[in-house]
Amino acid sequence: MPEPGSREPSSPTDQRRTLALPSSEAWPPPLPVSRPYRSSSPTAEGRPAPARPHRSTDLPPTHTAILCVALPGLAISTDQGQLTGQGLEGFYRAGRRILSRCQIRVAGREPLAVQARSTAADRARFVGTLRVSPGAGPDPDVVVERTRHADGTERIRLQSTAHRPLRLPVEVSLGTDLADLSEIASGRAGAELPAMVRDSGLCWTSSRGSASVTADPPPADALASAGLLRWEFELPPGGSVSVELRVRLDGAGPARAAGRAARSPLAGAEATGDHPAVQALLRTSIEDLQALLLRDPAHPADTHLAAGVPWRCGLAPAEALAAGRMTLPLGTRLAVGTLRTLARTQYPDDAPRSGMIPGPRRDAGVHLPPSCTGTEATLLFPVLLAEARRWGLPEQETEELLPAAERCLAWLRTTVGEGTYLGDPQSGGLVRCEFQAHAYRAALLGADLLDACGRPGGTGLRQWADALRTVFRKEFWIDDRGGGRPAAARAPDGRLVPQLGAAAVHLLDTGLMGGGRQAPGLLDKMQTEQLARLLGSRAMDSGWGLRGLGAKEAGYNPFGHRSGAVRVHETAIGVTGLAAAGYEREAGALLRGLLAAAEAFGHRLPEMYAGEQRSGKSAPVPHPAACRPSATAAAAGVLLLTTLAGIRPDAPARTVTLRPVSSAPVGEIGLTGLRVAGVPFSVRVSRLGLALVEEAAEGLQLGA
Repeated sequence: MPEPGSREPSSPTDQRRTLALPSSEAWPPPLPVSRPYRSSSPTAEGRPAPARPHRSTDLPPTHTAILCVALPGLAISTDQGQLTGQGLEGFYRAGRRILSRCQIRVAGREPLAVQARSTAADRARFVGTLRVSPGAGPDPDVVVERTRHADGTERIRLQSTAHRPLRLPVEVSLGTDLADLSEIASGRAGAELPAMVRDSGLCWTSSRGSASVTADPPPADALASAGLLRWEFELPPGGSVSVELRVRLDGAGPARAAGRAARSPLAGAEATGDHPAVQALLRTSIEDLQALLLRDPAHPADTHLAAGVPWRCGLAPAEALAAGRMTLPLGTRLAVGTLRTLARTQYPDDAPRSGMIPGPRRDAGVHLPPSCTGTEATLLFPVLLAEARRWGLPEQETEELLPAAERCLAWLRTTVGEGTYLGDPQSGGLVRCEFQAHAYRAALLGADLLDACGRPGGTGLRQWADALRTVFRKEFWIDDRGGGRPAAARAPDGRLVPQLGAAAVHLLDTGLMGGGRQAPGLLDKMQTEQLARLLGSRAMDSGWGLRGLGAKEAGYNPFGHRSGAVRVHETAIGVTGLAAAGYEREAGALLRGLLAAAEAFGHRLPEMYAGEQRSGKSAPVPHPAACRPSATAAAAGVLLLTTLAGIRPDAPARTVTLRPVSSAPVGEIGLTGLRVAGVPFSVRVSRLGLALVEEAAEGLQLGA
């Protein structure tokens, strides 16, 4: 796997990923099923493109793994605590496994694992016990506690509970293969490397580099042929002793996580309230976001989010922008770092796709061909800049990034041309529903941004957006006996793909404009009401969140990552859009479902989980290939809780408008340490749905 922070493929059609294997966005490979729409894009010889062959590779499951994350450092463990070298277990640095095996034996025996848990995003604690005293009965008399850090440090502490002195021989068996995560996941890691003794530990060398483990205190004996470090400790009754192991990739230096910097780009906000999940959800979400932070290697001051662990530890443009947008209540520094990083990847003016931000393709489920995430990223760029300005992005940084946003908007107008819809040239001209929603929002917020900054082009963007809204309401709506539904896509010949999925929530996500106003939606009032009813139905709402594809649709699979599984990001967008449109009952039901899922997952929401229906005392079923933590899922936790307060700032106008969810679906909630206009902002929403600002920037006025 490349160093986290490396750029995505330079072409939107490039199939390479951060890993040399399909990411969770393109996994599992689509089955060769009959589809309502099939791209007929010809090959260079003029023949129809052949169908992609079916692949049967399986990713190792990660749903039960304990992950310690502080990128570029990562540690993957099982609940046994011992690192055996099996599967994905080990310490990683920038996608390279620098230690695969770390097994401890005390008095010739392995400790019995009794507890394993994450104590923070970057740390885990494992507890084991041993009975070493002869004739001491069934009670253990030695406790082995291991604290594992993502930065490559492990502290082993032995505590005696015996009533007499103990002499404890301790052995730690170490090994590594220096393999890439992609090779390990696909079963091509190879054998362990031979060890060599170095200073107070061991080292391993291959053509890929070298890694070493040092111990404090130094071992009494080191055996390279067996990869063993040995100590012998004398413990008095109730005494303890500790050993610290440090694993490093030679030449790389300590793993300095961007999220552990003295000045984090994310504010340390806190939540309190009636619902037991809100405090832990916000705290865990911020911890996970900090763990996923990366620096642009060429511009270390600019940070962005990796898409997720363990499969997507690099920059994914669309996900980075989406997560940056959802975390604007925590400040604008992450947004500006993400925008700067992606602006440097933008196609130049003399390129065929001038202004576009490149991104890989994403599988879209069983009914549609893969989509281009570069298109989504290009449309998200001006939206994030426009909304970041409303939250308090300084004018100097806005002016710096404005040319890149203008090129994104110029790409939109050029791609649309004389038409109305934004097609997908990589899918034979297919017109996707969510692309129209992204394009419409980019046009309206982009026009608002251009006007506010005194730049031309806003009028043309608004005119196109108005034309799209008029045509979309007529041509993208399918009438039926149930009241109708928006189409998932429109083929070049006018045929509509009727399947209803969670992607429809983007139609409700209109964005924030000047004065705290929401942009008008693509759907009319009756269509919006019908969509809200559909999203709140049992077919779409699993009780844990929105299914990626309705349960009554052909091809529904509760584990299908785009055809039935609950994706946290889309559900959070649905909650926000429904609440803004006034459909609080449906928004509240989805919100409570996500909060219940968060509690079941220890408040660390995965990017997706099975869309099985909630019933009684059931729990959400994990998806074995989901990233956890995930940038969009962690950012969704921030969005969900700030949605309850309905914060709509306009920092340039020195105003902030509050539109809290009046039904107070989780009771009273207080949010402190948010950032509006670069200054801490705190708000409380009562059980009656009334909002009160408790802290704000001097001179910031409450809007109507």
